[in-house]
Amino acid sequence: MKAIVTSFISFALIATLPSHATIYEKFTDLPKNRQYDFIIVGGGTAGNVVANRLSENPKFQVLVLEAGPSHVGVLESQVPWLAANLQQTQYDWNYTTVPQVGLGGRTVDIPRGHILGGSSSITIEDYDRWGKITGDEGWAWDNLRRYFIKSERLTPPADNHNTQGQIDPTIHGKNGNLAVSLSGFPVPIDQKIVTATKQLGGDFKFNLDLNSGQPLGISWLQTIVDGRTGIRGSSANGYLAPEFLRRPNLDVLVNAQVSRLLQTSGKVPAFRGVEFRQKVGGSLYHLSATKEIILSAGSIGSPQIMLNSGIGPAKDLKKVGVKLLVDLPDVGQNLADHSVMAHPFIVNSNNTFEKIRDPANIPGELQLWKDTHGGPFVDTIASMLGFFRVPKNVKLNPDFAAGPNTPHFEHLFANGLIVPNAFVPPNASFFSMSTVVTSPVSRGTLKIRSSNPFDEPLIDPALLKEESDRVVMREAIKHMIAFTQAPVWKGYIVAPSGGLQNATTEEKLDQYITAASSTFFHPVGSLGMSARGAKHGVVDPDLKVKNIVGLRVVDASIFPFIPTGHTSSAVYAVAERAADIIKEDYDNNHDHY
Repeated sequence: MKAIVTSFISFALIATLPSHATIYEKFTDLPKNRQYDFIIVGGGTAGNVVANRLSENPKFQVLVLEAGPSHVGVLESQVPWLAANLQQTQYDWNYTTVPQVGLGGRTVDIPRGHILGGSSSITIEDYDRWGKITGDEGWAWDNLRRYFIKSERLTPPADNHNTQGQIDPTIHGKNGNLAVSLSGFPVPIDQKIVTATKQLGGDFKFNLDLNSGQPLGISWLQTIVDGRTGIRGSSANGYLAPEFLRRPNLDVLVNAQVSRLLQTSGKVPAFRGVEFRQKVGGSLYHLSATKEIILSAGSIGSPQIMLNSGIGPAKDLKKVGVKLLVDLPDVGQNLADHSVMAHPFIVNSNNTFEKIRDPANIPGELQLWKDTHGGPFVDTIASMLGFFRVPKNVKLNPDFAAGPNTPHFEHLFANGLIVPNAFVPPNASFFSMSTVVTSPVSRGTLKIRSSNPFDEPLIDPALLKEESDRVVMREAIKHMIAFTQAPVWKGYIVAPSGGLQNATTEEKLDQYITAASSTFFHPVGSLGMSARGAKHGVVDPDLKVKNIVGLRVVDASIFPFIPTGHTSSAVYAVAERAADIIKEDYDNNHDHY
């Protein structure tokens, strides 16, 4: 499929993608003798938001260093359906975990964006817990909610269907940088799911809008897609659009992989320098900021860079031969992720994603996307999802849900296979549901492998390591099976497949979970935020790194707890608030801290 896509774009679609102002490819092309106030490490979700907001002030000179290439002209980053094709390519870091205890010693891939622009739902209790644990009510729901809205621009779906009864527009932003929409290409299972919510009721109730702060129930999925253009949204095309890149005080350098932060001065260590390369084996370049380095390389990249710089647990750094500069024991600790399984069911239909994935149909679907901004390629893998709690008679010990209205697990509904599966029959059609542990207890680590800063890190998200998480996954699968018993599925769902059909006892169910679980690609928490003055944690509530000056972290690594929904919207909101915190610091004439 990828080969077909690549050949087709070369002559048919490149002209349809938006044009962009200059993004620098080479260090030597950067403006000479320019002193940067802020250097942002990472041009992903958070970094681009901060770059945009700081460069609103013409007095600030801002540079973004992105390890990957530019997103411009990359078809798969623009077409929603093709986004998964970026995995295991030059646009992906191609990370793999260490063997996972909870998965029987298996390793799993962790796709992370290696491209300018990088990788939802909202639960009030999640963020109120943030406010309590940090001692800063600015991170609680009542204050953070406005930043969710600030980032968002609700657009009509690509097919312009009437969305009344599918979303509550009053709780969404209208003027933000990031386009959000509902599914723009209806599929047969959509109305079946809605009907099932009416037939089953109770726990399977329909929820008008999962972003109200009360996400329990089944809702229409809101995706980062501009319904007017059919183009997948990202921080790159939302916050680094051409009108922003034309700002004379904003520069972006791609293919710039940061290896270390450099200590620059001070009795209290100051880290306002960076070291980076532009190609494997190439020269190392150094740059420094007059105000701050802002680390936005994500939950894998940010702790890796800090550890390579001598900032982290003394014992771990000594073991790999990195000189300790600042002893911060929690760097790389507290790593959390959502565990997920995809469960296929054979269905009595030929109108599923298997038809769309047929290589013979791809050129036509791409042409339809080009000509009309419509068709199946305007959507992602799902159009509906739901959030749920385990039954009251199931006791979790411990229970990491933030409160009584916080979900324990999620279902995602797909009109075909979600991921390839070697255990399904060929030439069949499928309906799939996922089960996701949304409030995991398991916590892992991010460590460096050696003193070579370019070595791949040791990533251990500890998927399903704790028994409490395995209990939730079991309950989620039982809950899923109950959903497929709704009368509407009679005659449509033929049989479970992909290994699920063999999970007929508790023992076999547990074997199935161990063999088929993976990551939902939501790593967070590896540089966790804590209260000012706390001995644990890595950053204070203003996101400044403890015991250091000149260094701040803005990305998902600072989350003190993993949100129960998809993490992208939370990263945008955190970055928006972080930008306001930083601007306020310097608007008050705080030249140093």
